[in-house]
Amino acid sequence: MAAAPSQDDLNDGRASRAAVGRPGHDATAFRVPFVGLTGGLGSGKSTALAALGRLGAATLSTDAVVHELYRSDEVRDAVAARWGADVIRADGAVDRGAIARHVFGDAAEREWLERLLWPLVGGRVAAFRTEQEAADPAPKAAVVETPLLFEAGMAGIYDATIAIVADEDVRRTRAAARGHEAVDERTARQLTQDEKAQRATFVVHNDGSEADLEAALSSVLAKLHVPR
Repeated sequence: MAAAPSQDDLNDGRASRAAVGRPGHDATAFRVPFVGLTGGLGSGKSTALAALGRLGAATLSTDAVVHELYRSDEVRDAVAARWGADVIRADGAVDRGAIARHVFGDAAEREWLERLLWPLVGGRVAAFRTEQEAADPAPKAAVVETPLLFEAGMAGIYDATIAIVADEDVRRTRAAARGHEAVDERTARQLTQDEKAQRATFVVHNDGSEADLEAALSSVLAKLHVPR
């Protein structure tokens, strides 16, 4: 995703926490482990999410949700009213690169974007959890990829959290290959990998092959349970 503000660019999780609720309030209502997946830029979160899907988990990427929201009339009209026609491409779609130029380095503009998007993202996450609770057969887990999970204070809505970590040089190479702009700025706004690892329920290293990553995640899935 080139030059686009993703969940890595959003850092206010209050609306999502309100929309999803805390599982501990009524644990008997839930039977599917609800899991937050996170990691730094270039750690391989999306690769891990795909692997979890192959292993039998239901998965949701909040970054993909933001992509969908940018195609909606509601969000397209709001960002155009805020920043003008330069954020809308000739085909009528939102130009996420233009959005990035408005929000990077400008806290007020970034906060405005967060207030627009986060309640909508939170609603989609809540709907995803409800859908997976009703699924038959039930998935092994319902996993939501949330890059700024700990920074946004969202860890409490999940039964468990997984931090994907990788060597710093590997992360930078991956991020550059995907066309991310302002890598240093995005990284500066996040907790370090060590801090994410310290806060996570499970830590998975992603310096090897995808097969290695999938094996490690399979072990994590086997350990998950819904708190009672």
